[in-house]
Amino acid sequence: MIKTVLLTAALALALPATAMADEDEDEDEGFGLAGLLSASNKEDLPPVILSAGMPLADEPWVLESGTYYEFEIQGDGSQELALIGPEFFRAIWIDEMVVEGLEIRPLGLDSVEFDEAGEMEIGFVAIKPGSYYMKVPGSTGETQRLEITIK
Repeated sequence: MIKTVLLTAALALALPATAMADEDEDEDEGFGLAGLLSASNKEDLPPVILSAGMPLADEPWVLESGTYYEFEIQGDGSQELALIGPEFFRAIWIDEMVVEGLEIRPLGLDSVEFDEAGEMEIGFVAIKPGSYYMKVPGSTGETQRLEITIK
């Protein structure tokens, strides 16, 4: 009796997984084996430029929730500059940050700062829809602020 119950439970658990696998093979609407991090779900964003008196970006970002994005932050060393955006950084899941070939996988982020010239790449998945920003702290000019919308 116990063997029959265990066998029935095992089959019941295995069948939905098999059915799901067959369904995914028939339809190419899924994200594939890599899920959200697959190449078909990835977009590159224009770089953010940290330079004294220069705009951070040419235009606002409009992102789609569930899409994987990568962007570079490029500091030219003209001034010690930081970039803050705590609300934005809490609305995304950061996969990794790459600084001089070093991969960092943080649990969260509040800001970054460039004391000298350098480059950083951030890969993330947009999660929470809303309006956000990244900006140079203490600045008041529009060009020192990047508006971000996650749909």
